[in-house]
Amino acid sequence: MSKLLDLMQKLASDAALNSEYEQDPQAVIRRIGLSAEESAALLAKDYEAIKRLTGLQDGQFSTQHTIQAYD
Repeated sequence: MSKLLDLMQKLASDAALNSEYEQDPQAVIRRIGLSAEESAALLAKDYEAIKRLTGLQDGQFSTQHTIQAYD
């Protein structure tokens, strides 16, 4: 699994990480070790680049909303 896809999934399921990302996305991205290309795509919410970098296709994930599954 790509680091980008792993981070996206963790942001949807880990409230603490999501909160940290909302406060300082660059710090989370650096800690996870995303490439410059992955980082730029995520920060820009570049749907086409994210699809290309993760291998996901249309309909496999939401691009406009965060699905939160917190307790």
